[in-house]
Amino acid sequence: MLSNIERMQNVKTIKDVELENKRVLIRVDYNVPMDDTHTITDDTRIKESLATIEYCIDHKARYILLVTHLGQPKEVDENFSTQHLLKRLSRLLHKDVEFVKDFESFIPVDGKVYLFENIRFFAGETKNDEKLSQDLAKLCDVYVNDAFGTSHRAHSSTCGIAKFVPVSVSGFLLKKEISAFAKALFTPIKPITLVVGGAKVSSKIVLLKNIIQKVDKIIIGGAMSNTFLKALGHDMKDSLLENDFLEEARIILMMAKQAKVNLYLPVDVVITDDIKNPSNIKIVPVQEIDDNFKALDIGPATVRLFEEVIGLSNTIIWNGPMGMFEVDLFSKGTFKIAHAIADTYAYTIAGGGDTVNAIIKSGEKDNFSFISTGGGASLELLEGKILPGVANLNEIGA
Repeated sequence: MLSNIERMQNVKTIKDVELENKRVLIRVDYNVPMDDTHTITDDTRIKESLATIEYCIDHKARYILLVTHLGQPKEVDENFSTQHLLKRLSRLLHKDVEFVKDFESFIPVDGKVYLFENIRFFAGETKNDEKLSQDLAKLCDVYVNDAFGTSHRAHSSTCGIAKFVPVSVSGFLLKKEISAFAKALFTPIKPITLVVGGAKVSSKIVLLKNIIQKVDKIIIGGAMSNTFLKALGHDMKDSLLENDFLEEARIILMMAKQAKVNLYLPVDVVITDDIKNPSNIKIVPVQEIDDNFKALDIGPATVRLFEEVIGLSNTIIWNGPMGMFEVDLFSKGTFKIAHAIADTYAYTIAGGGDTVNAIIKSGEKDNFSFISTGGGASLELLEGKILPGVANLNEIGA
């Protein structure tokens, strides 16, 4: 029986279908960061979509309609209009892209590329409304999902539309993302190590339980490691942790032991008694955290331990920072782990918004084998779930 990720690998791509003279709608993920003047500060997601768009142009699609969301507006808000994306998109594509305000105003011209208004401005989008799905489907002969970052959402433009279009396939980015995770999980060069961090154990329980049988080593850092350390009997004082998940942490530790997976936790931490004004900072063993202090980063001994484990790995999956890296005083652990992973000859894959931001800040963006454009979607892939935005796409041989 095929696993979910193997089933997702079996979906058709734009290379498997006829595009000439076809109306093509591509669901892209242009949820990019912008400053107060609506200037895009990171256009990675736009650049990653270009190969799919250019392929459709080169194969004489009748016209191409790009659909995306931007931000999480609850109503129409010009600050989140996709009009702010037109200039950058046109420049990167080397082709004028025209804006479409709504369904009624759309009178397509052959050979054109269009960008639709923020799909979240339409109330039915996040509800996977059938009427909206059908309205979108009427605009195309071929639906292409290339929005990996939103494919874990069962929305009209990522999921519902596929039920009403004759042909539904994946774009190059979506295919690349799924293949990268499949390589790390199903055809890895061992040993394989999962490096996981972030704030909450609760958000990673399913991931850890699913992946234990697939990896050789697990490194746990960040605030979520505090819950594991308390589960082992350490007094973490004022450190952020989840008391309701202590038993789950013990179960994970037991599962790892039974599977003979080496699980590594911090042995020392960087602590402070005041996050807002961290003038009193110490490095202490996890057994010696002071009263009223909280752990905000892994310490130097932990860094050396984690570096050694990483250096002996041939496949590394990273999801979640090692501490509060947004604050310079507590960023060293996360950045050193980024450097350690980047310096290996391993196949290295990273996912999750905070993880990617940390990699960019550490200057190691170009030194990872693959950096996912999707946070929640990458986490659900690692959890073994099938993504709603992929489930309805046409499969090879079907």
